[in-house]
Amino acid sequence: MARPRTPAGRARAVDVRLEACFPGTAASLCALDRADAFALLCATILSAQCTDERVNRTTPALFARYPDAAALAAAVPEEVEALVRPTGFYRSKARHLIGMARGVVERYGGEVPERLDDLVTLPGVGRKTANVVRSVAFGLPGLPVDTHVLRLARRLGLTEETDPVKVEAELGTMIPPARRGTFSLRLILHGRATCRARSPRCTSCVLADLCPSAPGPVVAPRATVRPATPR
Repeated sequence: MARPRTPAGRARAVDVRLEACFPGTAASLCALDRADAFALLCATILSAQCTDERVNRTTPALFARYPDAAALAAAVPEEVEALVRPTGFYRSKARHLIGMARGVVERYGGEVPERLDDLVTLPGVGRKTANVVRSVAFGLPGLPVDTHVLRLARRLGLTEETDPVKVEAELGTMIPPARRGTFSLRLILHGRATCRARSPRCTSCVLADLCPSAPGPVVAPRATVRPATPR
């Protein structure tokens, strides 16, 4: 097919193709194990500079010891540090987790807020983390921009920005609100599997024929549907 002429057209085509590869909702596409919004918020804070797999191996012990915001708010920092140490940067992450939990308890009655403006006031919670919680836990519009989304958005010619906040705003004009969370998660999954940072697999990429960064001419392979992991 001919390449879309505009970044917005390309974004819509990417969205359709990746949906065929990675079907499902934001909740089913998210790789972080969680029981509720609070658990997801904790797991997302821990996922900074860490793989989802390692986070998923770490959080069961954390949640067994601190099952809710009230329990974590009263935690001894050294005990939390010991539990989250495998995820790296454990001192700052423990501090953020306890501070976040205290904010949830003191300002929001123990319930994780849904509004982005509220979420980003919590320690350790930036726009990326807030958008993960909004889209995955609450089913609300949210477009998290991590390193994968940033890399793919630039390679696909959807933006020239390097600031994640500006990339989020630009992509948000191209993707309908209800699809922003799944669009981001599918870019992440595609970035991990195919469009890698150091060795992108352009010859097996379903986006190759519409990607301005792909060595051309390239004919895109047919999309392979990957069933979402049940939650």
